[in-house]
Amino acid sequence: MKKSVIPVQIRALIPTNAGTAVFLGNEEKVFTIYIDQTIGSALSIYLSGAEKERPLTHDLLSNVLTALGGKVERVVINDFKNGVYFGRLIISAENELHQHKIMEIDARSSDCMAMAALQKAPIYVSHVVWDEVEDMRPLLERLQNPEKEEPSSE
Repeated sequence: MKKSVIPVQIRALIPTNAGTAVFLGNEEKVFTIYIDQTIGSALSIYLSGAEKERPLTHDLLSNVLTALGGKVERVVINDFKNGVYFGRLIISAENELHQHKIMEIDARSSDCMAMAALQKAPIYVSHVVWDEVEDMRPLLERLQNPEKEEPSSE
């Protein structure tokens, strides 16, 4: 039986003229989601663990979740339509009576990735998306190693 989701990691953040290119993937494939520059900056801060002067929007949501006994369990990039990626936040919460609840909330893929980075939650991609996206590993390798041309045959 085929798994319905595939685990991925953020492989790189590359600034562009219009925002940030987020390269997501694993050893098999890497694909790109283009996001707003402000969320790209927040994502970079969360991934690097850099200090912030004041809480950002995703910090606020994270702090509210924590105060309510909740946390992001995982995020899923679950659909791709007309050039737009769709995401789901999977949140678990336990109340004062120790009742456990799992919630699945629709969210922008960029917000999902930011919350996953902030709360150290795993990121998954549905097979629907995975099977549709183009493998961008060659492009990422060229961007990360611009001086490296063709391997020499020595």
